[in-house]
Amino acid sequence: MVTYRVGKCLLRYHLTVNKMTQQELAEQTGMTKQTISRYANNSHVMSYQAALNIAKKLNCQMEDLYEIFTE
Repeated sequence: MVTYRVGKCLLRYHLTVNKMTQQELAEQTGMTKQTISRYANNSHVMSYQAALNIAKKLNCQMEDLYEIFTE
């Protein structure tokens, strides 16, 4: 049986690819810049809802926001 483990957040990468700042993403998602910063710095894990909203604004899949390892 394959299991999955979530690694570090890749939000900084996706912000760079989309030429977007943390502040811009915060404004577009209705989150605070501090919340976005916590996700980008790997000090908090996104909720399903947050990941969905962020992924839609960054034109990626929710799974793309984190490293995913198979075990």
